[in-house]
Amino acid sequence: MASNNGAPAGENNAPAINVLAQYVKDLSFENPNAPRSLAPRTTAPQIEIKVNVNARKVGDADFDVELAIEGQAKDGESLVFRVDLSYGGVFRVINIPEEQLHPVVMIECPRLLFPFARQIVADAVRNGGFPPLMIDPVDFAALYRARAEEAQGTA
Repeated sequence: MASNNGAPAGENNAPAINVLAQYVKDLSFENPNAPRSLAPRTTAPQIEIKVNVNARKVGDADFDVELAIEGQAKDGESLVFRVDLSYGGVFRVINIPEEQLHPVVMIECPRLLFPFARQIVADAVRNGGFPPLMIDPVDFAALYRARAEEAQGTA
């Protein structure tokens, strides 16, 4: 008797990404000019966000993926606040063709981590006395392509 979309019982060849663990590796919030930085302002600070993804294999089908988010707000040259988060996840990636494995790990895994990391950053900034920093969604496919083009340019 067939099950699992036509595969014999006990065999499931469907591609899958399983989240085995999620964790905060490092979290830092700086408010160097408090309490002056908390005073009402007439202009919005300039916000700068950087996102980076790194991954390493930790088992036959397991990958440790790290999503690094750096954010800062400046008022002219004065730093209002800075937040840095290194948020990780351990993923089991199965039944993905070898040629598609790297893009899956570097695009889909951080896409799964992002909502949690975004919330941690928003909470850290809010707990620092500011309105929550709600980071716009990240196009991890575009980030992957940009890094690939950059790597080809240096090769």
